[in-house]
Amino acid sequence: MKKIAVSLVLAASLGLAACSGAEEATTEAADATAEATEATADAAVEGAEAATDAAATATDAAATATDAAATATDAAAATGDAAAKAGEMADAAKEAAK
Repeated sequence: MKKIAVSLVLAASLGLAACSGAEEATTEAADATAEATEATADAAVEGAEAATDAAATATDAAATATDAAATATDAAAATGDAAAKAGEMADAAKEAAK
């Protein structure tokens, strides 16, 4: 009877030890999962910030290009006006030479 009782106590002790080890392992796994989740969230936030910065830079570049195009359009119009004026002066000079 003593052998059975000792065996049962030993089995219960081993089971208790296994359960407490499982609880510790579960806690460690939960902590590791929480850390990994936090790291993933941080990386996502950093990626979103980088994408926002890149979009802002692209928007600024597009605005600069639009301004340059407007300036070029104005310059082309001024050149066309000057050419028309030169043509009118040439016509007037021809008429005066007759």
